[in-house]
Amino acid sequence: MTSATEEYRSEKGLARVAQSLAGWTERWFPDAYVFALAGVVLVAVAALANGSSPQTVVDAFGDGFWDLATFTLQMAMVVLTGYVVATSPPVARLIDRLATMPHTAKSAVSFVAFLSMSVSFLNWGLSLVFGGLLARAIARRTDLRVDYRALGAAAFMGLGAVWALGMSSSAAQLQATAGSLPPELLKITGVLDFGTTIFTWQSLLMCAIIIALTVVIAHFSAPSGAAITTAEDLKVDLDDQSEEAPPRSRPGEWLEYSRILPVLAGLMTLGWLVSQLLSKPVLTVVSSLNGYLLVFLILGLVLHGTPRRFLQAVAKAVPATGGILVQFPLYAAMAAILTKAEGRGGRTVSDVLAEVFTSAGGGLFPVVIALYTVVLGLFVPSGGGKWLVEAPYVMQSATDVQLNLGWTVQIYNVAEALPNLINPFFMLPLLAVLGLRARDLVGFTFLQFVFHLPAVLVLVWLLGLTFDFVPPVSP
Repeated sequence: MTSATEEYRSEKGLARVAQSLAGWTERWFPDAYVFALAGVVLVAVAALANGSSPQTVVDAFGDGFWDLATFTLQMAMVVLTGYVVATSPPVARLIDRLATMPHTAKSAVSFVAFLSMSVSFLNWGLSLVFGGLLARAIARRTDLRVDYRALGAAAFMGLGAVWALGMSSSAAQLQATAGSLPPELLKITGVLDFGTTIFTWQSLLMCAIIIALTVVIAHFSAPSGAAITTAEDLKVDLDDQSEEAPPRSRPGEWLEYSRILPVLAGLMTLGWLVSQLLSKPVLTVVSSLNGYLLVFLILGLVLHGTPRRFLQAVAKAVPATGGILVQFPLYAAMAAILTKAEGRGGRTVSDVLAEVFTSAGGGLFPVVIALYTVVLGLFVPSGGGKWLVEAPYVMQSATDVQLNLGWTVQIYNVAEALPNLINPFFMLPLLAVLGLRARDLVGFTFLQFVFHLPAVLVLVWLLGLTFDFVPPVSP
């Protein structure tokens, strides 16, 4: 096997540039938590420069720190429930069957990309683990030689391309849940259910176009012949034998190894879901973040069969939620300083930024917001947390220029995925599954970024022309 330096030098064109960028970020990018801390300081300095007193700034910081406690738990549960469902025995068997379907190396890579994005529409946490396990299953095949790096990058496309256009979109879920919205943002936007965001025909069309584009790029960028680097070349252990629960050792553990309670919990959840669908509009039901998480959590319990196996899966999933739990309070503090720390003339930093964005005018506004979201996302890799920082002034600006608020959320959502193709923060759970490093994948994901960026800018502008402005309605 060649050394890492020789592998890098063998790359050409955009792949070599991407590998160079990945190496630079691994060496110089601090942890995402450091960016969050720096963001709080930056916003505080901006508030002071805007004329806010130090007392006003620190009060906003402390008072707003736990404003997102509910939403923080909800986003951590998105990751946990996705992991638990993806590692359940029935899904593992499904993955093994799916792995036998591709017949060529290139079709295997595009197949993984397509399924990863399709699953991501339901749950981005599920997509990461599902895509990683599917890539490993295909790499284990002895009759097909596939580039393991390209497979890994394809598994990441659910989060790198369309995750925020799906049902687990942090911004769309937040906007649809009145109880999770900060009061200041709720006054600006009102509640926006999925009928105004995720399920508009414009958003679904944009999602379909991006999926098709991604699959084509994945297919034609996959190495072939002597250029293929397999998991064996990378010294990755592909043994996926699951850890069995230890045998029952005492009578009190009987229910822990029984399917009775999971089945009963599953029936209760199904009954609740049917009741909700019969008594409320479908869009209201599917837009409920709490309901969404309830269904996925109990689904994971049922699929694992027994409480003991379920809790084993939960224990493995918990470490992946750590970044969310410690970063989101900082994003809440940033949002509070932006919207509550009044300065000269009673204006907040959010008011000033809204005027800046409004000056872009209605025609260019979608493109400006998309570009701004991409740039900020390189440094603040958190879809839901970053939306809470951006939303007060972005949505106020959209109201001022009379751009449809639901489409503004989707502009943010489609642009939010792009930085994930460069910044490896959200690759971490997938990398753990694959046994790879970020630099192994970024050469391929950066190539996707090069094509996605212009496509996204054109789509948000053209499709935005088909919307009418609808004034926000308070709940």
